[in-house]
Amino acid sequence: MQPGPQARSTGNTAEFFIGRQSILDRHQDLAGFELLFRSCQKNLAKFSDSVAASSAVINHAFNELGFKTVLGKYRGFINVDDKLLMDDMLELLPKEQVVIELLESIEITDTVVERCKHLKSLGYMLALDDFNKYSEHIEPLRDHIDIIKIDLKLSGLDGLADTLTHLRNWPVKFLAEKVDTREEALQCMDLGFHLFQGYHFAKPIIITGKRLSHSELSLMRLLGLVMSDAETAEIEQVFKQNPGLPFNLLRLTNSAASGTHRKITSISNAITILGRRQLQRWIQLLIYTNDSKASFPDPLLQLAATRGKCMELLIKHVGGHSKELEDHAFMVGIMSLMDTLLGMPLAEIISPLNPPADIRSALESRDGVLGKLLSLLERLEQYDMETASELLDGLAPLDVDTVNHAQLEALAWSNSFEQSA
Repeated sequence: MQPGPQARSTGNTAEFFIGRQSILDRHQDLAGFELLFRSCQKNLAKFSDSVAASSAVINHAFNELGFKTVLGKYRGFINVDDKLLMDDMLELLPKEQVVIELLESIEITDTVVERCKHLKSLGYMLALDDFNKYSEHIEPLRDHIDIIKIDLKLSGLDGLADTLTHLRNWPVKFLAEKVDTREEALQCMDLGFHLFQGYHFAKPIIITGKRLSHSELSLMRLLGLVMSDAETAEIEQVFKQNPGLPFNLLRLTNSAASGTHRKITSISNAITILGRRQLQRWIQLLIYTNDSKASFPDPLLQLAATRGKCMELLIKHVGGHSKELEDHAFMVGIMSLMDTLLGMPLAEIISPLNPPADIRSALESRDGVLGKLLSLLERLEQYDMETASELLDGLAPLDVDTVNHAQLEALAWSNSFEQSA
């Protein structure tokens, strides 16, 4: 899961992390996020009062920025227990932006069924969480549930086919959660799953002896030129040698996330308006959009952009207000997934760029403050809250509230990328 500037929270909000995990469709395009709230206290899997926890997140974290800003065009899946399901606060959530996810702990009573029926009539989508094995006791929910989430770790791959057999006549989509490998994703696709949740898409598959394509080499050369402050004409020339690169740069920099109010129409125009600092950032992001036919943004770009922006925001609290250090933090976040993107060892990718020592040590061994920040974000993405808490202890004066705020802001920033017509 993955989490972005956030609202300043009060009271209980400082006691738990906000987590986010990507949900992909059958084309491996981004379809939504699950938003999770878990205690940062060691050995506590859940906040003691889930209504208070979810209320705090909704009121303090999302209302300030707005669901649309935080989630973009995607839906957010939000866990509810029996108490929160019955709470009127739930109906304040935008029905076009959320999926209400019923925890497995909810006892399916007549009251619960009526409540689900009512929420469905209001236009909300409902999901059944952590489904394991079919039982007749869930039948009353048949007409009120839109998505059934099946936990691979609970049911096991061997039992999936039998589980699905009992549900084939339900008018629902099947979501496989805790999909940790590409092999698991492919098996679930073969079984007819519609949606996939897990960390499989962000894990690298290293191909021994792989060489970068012509366009990938051009992008890495561009990045090296900008980092070494080369002449504008030399940078322009590399762009012109690969016709697809200018198109992708322009659609990326003209997105809402570019931060400029002027329409960029040419490479020289982009260099002039953006400046070298911003141009370097967009080239780093451009590497993730190298294929002009790929989805825009794809899940890996979303994750890389969120990491980069979040690290830029967090370094101010533990490393001081230095533009250079902020740039290094952003680059570490962006570059941290390039082994997954390019299928090569990260050391081989960054070596020709000759990055500063703090960037190299952060990426290769997670050393230094940048390395610790990257490890913290990775643990949050993978929902390892206990390790995240331990890492946070070593990043004082950084606290949970500041991390949550940065994660929500970074998520809002990465969600602002839009495909140009």
